[in-house]
Amino acid sequence: MNDTYYEFGTAGERWDRAQLFFDAKEYLTAARILRGLVAEHPEQTAQRLLLARAYYHSAQLSRAETELRAVLDRDPVEHYARLMLGRTLERQGRAAEAAPHLRLAAAMSGEPTD
Repeated sequence: MNDTYYEFGTAGERWDRAQLFFDAKEYLTAARILRGLVAEHPEQTAQRLLLARAYYHSAQLSRAETELRAVLDRDPVEHYARLMLGRTLERQGRAAEAAPHLRLAAAMSGEPTD
């Protein structure tokens, strides 16, 4: 498929397009669009989180982990990124590494941690 389609339009139009593909469970296509948006605006948490989710759902777990760690480097109290990082690590068979992230995410959301 031609890359021009993914680069076409304003950042807002591409964001909307990426969300539509994500909602349609076309995670690889959503990720392809989101990669460009994240490269242009690396400080935007929402785009990076949706990219991490697209990677997670398409079983690109190391890429999801990289994006989630980038979010947490900028904002260590980003609850959803913390939860997703824990789940991503669990899915990679790294439960010991995942546990502190999941406990912290639960504490931040007010869930019981036992």
